[in-house]
Amino acid sequence: MRILLLLSVSLLLSLSPVQANSAAKPPSQATAKSTAATNALPSIAVFSQDLKAHTGLFDWYYRDSDGRLFLVIKQTGQPFIFQSSLPRGIGSNDIGLDRGQLGETRLVQFERFGNKVLLRQLNSYYQARSQNLAEQQSVSEAFASSVLASLPIVAQSSAKDGAPANTLLVDYTDFLTSDIHQVARRLAQSGQGDYQADASRSGVYLPRSKAFARNTELEALVTFSGKSSGDYIRQVTPAPDAVTVHLHHSLIALPDEQYQPRAFHPYSGYWKVEYQDYASAIDEPMTKRLLPRHRLQKQNPAAAQSPAVAPIVYYLDPGVPEPVRTALKEGALWWDQAFAKLGYLNAFQVKDLPLDADPMDIRYNVIQWVHRASRGWSYGSTVTDPRTGEIIKGHVTLGSLRVRQDFLIATGLTAPYPQSAQDGTTNTDATKAAKAMALARIRQLSAHEVGHTLGLIHNFAGSANGRSTVMDYPHPMIDLRDGKPSVTQAYREGLGEWDLYAIAYGYGDHSDSERQTLVRNAKAAGLEYMADEDARPEGGVSAIGHLWDNGANPVDELTRLGKVRAAALQQFGLGNIANGQPLSSLQEALVPIYLLQRYQVEAVSKLLGGAHYHYELKGDFTKAQGITAVDKTQQLAALDALLATVQTDYLQLPASLLQLIPPKAYGDADGRESFSGRTGLAFDPLSAAEAAASHTLSLLLHPERLNRLQQQQLLSTVLDKVLAQTLNQMEDGDNMAQLLSQRVGHVAFYHLMQQLTNPAASPEVRAVLWQKLHNSISAKRRSGEASLALLASQWQWYLERAQWTATFVPKALPPGAPI
Repeated sequence: MRILLLLSVSLLLSLSPVQANSAAKPPSQATAKSTAATNALPSIAVFSQDLKAHTGLFDWYYRDSDGRLFLVIKQTGQPFIFQSSLPRGIGSNDIGLDRGQLGETRLVQFERFGNKVLLRQLNSYYQARSQNLAEQQSVSEAFASSVLASLPIVAQSSAKDGAPANTLLVDYTDFLTSDIHQVARRLAQSGQGDYQADASRSGVYLPRSKAFARNTELEALVTFSGKSSGDYIRQVTPAPDAVTVHLHHSLIALPDEQYQPRAFHPYSGYWKVEYQDYASAIDEPMTKRLLPRHRLQKQNPAAAQSPAVAPIVYYLDPGVPEPVRTALKEGALWWDQAFAKLGYLNAFQVKDLPLDADPMDIRYNVIQWVHRASRGWSYGSTVTDPRTGEIIKGHVTLGSLRVRQDFLIATGLTAPYPQSAQDGTTNTDATKAAKAMALARIRQLSAHEVGHTLGLIHNFAGSANGRSTVMDYPHPMIDLRDGKPSVTQAYREGLGEWDLYAIAYGYGDHSDSERQTLVRNAKAAGLEYMADEDARPEGGVSAIGHLWDNGANPVDELTRLGKVRAAALQQFGLGNIANGQPLSSLQEALVPIYLLQRYQVEAVSKLLGGAHYHYELKGDFTKAQGITAVDKTQQLAALDALLATVQTDYLQLPASLLQLIPPKAYGDADGRESFSGRTGLAFDPLSAAEAAASHTLSLLLHPERLNRLQQQQLLSTVLDKVLAQTLNQMEDGDNMAQLLSQRVGHVAFYHLMQQLTNPAASPEVRAVLWQKLHNSISAKRRSGEASLALLASQWQWYLERAQWTATFVPKALPPGAPI
């Protein structure tokens, strides 16, 4: 394996990308007719005599009279990197076309065909890293490439130009104003309407079109015209039939051959750059994977401490306001701690982006502060050389409304505002701790997204190690002090143990054997690691891979968090909103507190039918670890903790609080952050409870989880407990506790029937479900209680027709993540 890796690296550095990826060179002239046409072209000097030249990697000219941009191509058949991006976006989190969004990174080259030049995207995934040119060509010919654009030739070099022979001038305008970013497709996919790029309302944007020695940056204002059909586009666009954004092209020289690729390891904590090598030996895998990382070298490689030849510098968006700006900078700079431990002095830096700099310019790693109409995700994206894994540019997108959600959670927990306007406490003083928590989260978020642009992937098992990484999704750690929630220790400051290990693996000057030792030492230290594929699925197997959770023991943390939630709800009231806010806004402040358990519930649910395993290679351990099911006692404890969250005493809100929440004040309206109810304009506490109970039961009764429970001989026990604490506890009556018991019973029946009729549930599971439901409902059928009688009639309908249509569908939760 090691020999093959060294061979692959050697070939990477010795072969040009065109050798590894391109087909045979096209003919310079296709026919005699095209030869005559090209001979009639003017010289570049004549064509451009009244135009200003912009010189760089690709020179270009702009003609004011018709708004055309012309690109100089000095050599065809020469690979380079083409990066598209969206410098000015749409502003809707739901559509997803954000300011600063990077598009696909492509390995491309220009090729001449008669009177035009084609921009061909090379197929860099299927390769033959071999010295045999015929073997390389056989792979190139076997798999398709993609032509991205056809550019008409308008002039060519002549002896008088002083330009290299065969230099071409092409009209780049139509391609620059085309939809390379797939904006129209995204608008259609998100249900916003049918749009197309409108050339008559588009044009080259000169202030952000420039040329430099190793990159040329071109930008256009592009208008998409069409008929809107979605609410999201109408929300953010002044005239929804004309959606105007900016599109950007970066033409980038390939990095030099001094970068040393590094092999991927599934426990390294990095993304992977993957390709298929058809030149691999028969006894070696064809799939090759490399780590993505920035180039970093010591000025003095022999010194224990040395500055970097070229430090990794990130530039901060000048539009970020204080105090968020300082928090972003502080969080990003945490990474310098990791590089310092490797002996690099000041190797990671954060500076202000110069006011005249373009954040899309490939020369700048940037941290952008991006506004949207609603809160949403932040991202860490990269431009990466597909041949080697070298990160050329890191681009962080931070959603500006995230900090407001964190502040809302903090004030919801601590009720810092005066109980009346006459209390005399100023809001500024009262909310100091809440603001501190929100800024602590921003520091962590900045470090997290910058981490992605250093090459790191999520580690959703970090919470199992006491918050060992900024690459996890962190839930605020809330303590009870004197019976009151405290947010002073909500987020960890600085990097964790996993982060230091990951940077050492990816960026340390280590040999292969030393990196293997790093892996063994990290595993021996108990550093847990679970990536997205194992942690995100609601029916996931991993007992430790969870999002937005805390604690090594998920059950204990759910119990502890329940006490925090109860204390916060007990004091919830006028102290949770500022003076001058409508009382009806209490509902939105209530949502994250009432649902404080939602993510810890998901973590606990994964213990049911769950297992412990690692990303393990043969030889990582003295004895292979494999996979081990979660202990049955622990699974049953998890079941009890989950069912506690659907009991009436857990779901019921204080009557004194309900009296404070009127219908929305004039000018306001329920929105996506509100509970969805069944009582019209009035706040509906039963539907809030219904949504919370449905969340727990949908996770508990996930079909994949039930299938595993059946194989672990726990299904019957689990279903008996679910029925005992839901359907079998339904109680007729009109007080709030009785109404809650009835609603939870209906929610449970819905989810049980969903799985009974779900093809994803195994036939053995469905058989057990049928028997348990039949016995439970038959035993209760003669009780005379109205709710049970309704369920019995639905069950009878199912028995008679062998089909089921839900007459009651539980309400969904308001959005939770990101927090």
